[in-house]
Amino acid sequence: MIEAMLSGLFQVFAWPAFGFLLLGIFIGLVIGVVPGLGGVLGLVILLPFTFGMEPVSAFALLLGMYAITSTSDTIASVLLGIPGTVASQATILDGYPLAKKGQASRAFGAAYTVSAFGGVLGALIMAASLPILLPLILKFGVAEFFMLAVLGLTMVGSISGRSVGKGLLVAALGLLLSTVGEAAQTGTIRFSFDTAYLSDRLPIIPIVLGLFGIPELLEMAVRNSSISKVADDKSKSASMLQGIKDAIRYRWLAFRCALIGTYVGIIPGLGASIVDWIAYGHAVQSSKDKSQFGSGDIRGVIAPEAANNANRAGALIPTVAFGIPGSLGTAILLGALIIQGLKPGPEMLTDNLDLTFSMIWDLVIANIFAALLLMVWSRQIAKVAFMPGHLIVPGVLCFIMMGAWIASASIEDWWLCLLMGVLGYAMKQGGWPRPPIILAIVLGELMEENLHLSTTIYGGWGWMLDKPVVIIIEILIVATLIYSLIDLSKRRNKSLAHGGAKEVDEEEEDLSEGSARNPIMSLPLSLLFFALFCWAYVETQKFEEVETAQFPEAVILVAIPIAFITLIADFLQVRTVVSRAGSLSAATFASLQRAQFWPSLQFILYILGIIFMTYLAGQLVALPLFVALYLWRWGKYNWKIVLGYTVVTLVVLQLFYGEIMHILFHPSILFG
Repeated sequence: MIEAMLSGLFQVFAWPAFGFLLLGIFIGLVIGVVPGLGGVLGLVILLPFTFGMEPVSAFALLLGMYAITSTSDTIASVLLGIPGTVASQATILDGYPLAKKGQASRAFGAAYTVSAFGGVLGALIMAASLPILLPLILKFGVAEFFMLAVLGLTMVGSISGRSVGKGLLVAALGLLLSTVGEAAQTGTIRFSFDTAYLSDRLPIIPIVLGLFGIPELLEMAVRNSSISKVADDKSKSASMLQGIKDAIRYRWLAFRCALIGTYVGIIPGLGASIVDWIAYGHAVQSSKDKSQFGSGDIRGVIAPEAANNANRAGALIPTVAFGIPGSLGTAILLGALIIQGLKPGPEMLTDNLDLTFSMIWDLVIANIFAALLLMVWSRQIAKVAFMPGHLIVPGVLCFIMMGAWIASASIEDWWLCLLMGVLGYAMKQGGWPRPPIILAIVLGELMEENLHLSTTIYGGWGWMLDKPVVIIIEILIVATLIYSLIDLSKRRNKSLAHGGAKEVDEEEEDLSEGSARNPIMSLPLSLLFFALFCWAYVETQKFEEVETAQFPEAVILVAIPIAFITLIADFLQVRTVVSRAGSLSAATFASLQRAQFWPSLQFILYILGIIFMTYLAGQLVALPLFVALYLWRWGKYNWKIVLGYTVVTLVVLQLFYGEIMHILFHPSILFG
């Protein structure tokens, strides 16, 4: 074992493998930063270049890139409130509020320290655990996987925002959206409105970018504010060094979350999707003082970042040892193993043990190098938080639009992104948490498959009451809900004891995901979701096959009573607000003004203009033209800044997306 470990280390540091590892790290840093890309797309891009390479060099390149996208994606999560990848969803809950407080450097320092720690610890745990994990994995069947996904969604829905009901309802909405398109079991098309685009599964990237990216840019554009609400000179104490000290202070939290990340990552198909949420939930539930979570608590950055980096190593275990990919990324790595003529299984733990250890060393070295490089660069990157919002908005929006385009190079992806942006704006203003939607869409297809197999194999729903592991998970689900309800009740009572919800500082309130108090903005969403689930139930009764209707019907039957209760609660809150304002019109006017509705509508019209101009002249005209018009008309900048910014945008579009990414731009009416 020791001999194979040292042999793997020497192979990694030998040339050209070490050079490919450094190249992979650099590519991973870039890919992780750009919204909409991520490690999976990076693997797809790099995989063809590994043909003909030696196995050690090939995996040094692939793992060097893949291992650290979950580190560099922290930049978008903290600075923009946009999950750089699925693995960084939970980071935005406290990372983005820290940036708004002018503490982006502190968040980066803590995140990169625990990312390196988590990646290294995860790799070491992987090395130690390889021989003993097969019996553990075999304990989990389709029923256990289904209930584990339910637990993950319950945790996310319960800890997001100020209402457990809204969190769970949003998770149900995500599950319903995951059923749009062709049913895997029968091939029946569901909820498609007879359109070709909705006949396939909804792409996740446009939904993520629209739901999170557009509302944050909209806020910056409307308020002409920087990301940080605090001046640069008032945030000097919140330095990167302070973040490193925070990581050391909460080292045992980081250690526990790294263990969680590694062992949850082992679970095929689920680990990468829920690991950061499980770690975040653990941080909340294990803390005595929970009052700052969601508003800028550094522990809310440390927990998910330690877990998602350790997760990369954990996901490799079933891939290498048993040929069971733990995620989409490791499925591509499994393909790379086969391309290299290697067979996953016992051979990787015997004859090719040195190669397996070289992969582990790739993860260790990549995480250390990435953390050091990002700590050096992030001091400058963090200054973005203090830049004028009008200089950030056009460039980031171009990245968001092109990130959405990458999904399938279809203009419908832009319409979906815009629709999700409008929904995200309404949810943010109405106090609805957004993260549960994304996790539910990611897990939905797998949950439906596991539910179908469970009811088929066990002849109905009896497995929910007679399988020990399932019962344990069900107890955890109930305990999570009870704990969340008690915690929310305590927070409400504490708020009332300090003078009531009206006296909560609005600026502080806006920092927390799903915490806004604007019942008039929330009520239309409650009504919309209730009507949507009722309509969907009617539609499921038209499906001829039981398998087609089973999963969406189960989701809907849980969602409708929650939606009804939420609707009633919002209606009662609206009555209170109207009573205080004196009339419905006065209350509505105040609500729309607080939500910056009319300026926000103008920003949405700008995005509509991009889409229509793309039809007419293509993206290479539409996006630079938007940049120029935005800076000139909205930002009031001089012609030199407008021209320079526009030229840079055109160059990036042509060189990066056109020449490097080989993206097919939309054909235009004028230019073809």
